[in-house]
Amino acid sequence: LIQLDSAALTAGAIEVAEPGRRGATLGVHSFVGFMGGAAGPLAVGIVLDVSGGIGGGDIGSAAFTWGLGFMAMGLVGFIGPVALAVLRGNLCPDGAVIKPAACDPKYHVHEGPALVFDSYPEMKAAVDDENLEVTPDTVMVLRNAGPLGGPGFPEWGMLPIPKALIKQGHRDMLRISDARMSGTSYGACVLHVAPESYVGGPLALLKTGDIVRMDLPARRLDMLVDEAELEARRAAWQAPDPRFERGWGWMFSKHVTQADKGCDFDYLERGFGPAAGEPEIF
Repeated sequence: LIQLDSAALTAGAIEVAEPGRRGATLGVHSFVGFMGGAAGPLAVGIVLDVSGGIGGGDIGSAAFTWGLGFMAMGLVGFIGPVALAVLRGNLCPDGAVIKPAACDPKYHVHEGPALVFDSYPEMKAAVDDENLEVTPDTVMVLRNAGPLGGPGFPEWGMLPIPKALIKQGHRDMLRISDARMSGTSYGACVLHVAPESYVGGPLALLKTGDIVRMDLPARRLDMLVDEAELEARRAAWQAPDPRFERGWGWMFSKHVTQADKGCDFDYLERGFGPAAGEPEIF
């Protein structure tokens, strides 16, 4: 995660806007290639058509042929540095991830009261309530959505904006979860909080009304709760009952790793034991 954060400081972010397009969005890799030794943010190559022809030059606008359809590309370019950032703090001692380029800059340094939900259905019912007591400063939190809590690390991290805020014209707010989200999703969404709440990570100790502070330049995410109170909450926390007692779910629960370790099976790591080798074939 430290290496990822360091790389993100210089890698920048790519924006693709497609006014008047038809069909689904294409992956950036389908038409943009980075040229070795590029000297500037616009020094990229463009795949002009499906034959694979590549031309360099200004990428302010370009046209691309895709199958039988024609797509007018309005903008392909860098929108600035910091595509990803890794946060740490007493809410995420093992790290959390945010896409700074995809959220409103006013949330890069933000402090507000938490509104905590323990399940997606609970959260969905609340955001659909047009009378929900919420402000743009509120920090919406979804927990039990990580590798074990989901289970399976679902793409729930782009929490919907409450209708009560949408009616007021707001389109973003700080949101935190131990879930993940699609690469094309956007907003001030902190994801991959580790350790996850389901295993007793600090996110499990957060309560509605607690003040949460994110300082993106400092790479910090903290709940402003004194340590004595956190210790009391930690002592009172009880692990949830096991979801699976046999079969695939049981094996998954025993061996899946946390988000900062890749949400992979620990028995695939080299340190777990020697490989069996290739089987003999007769």
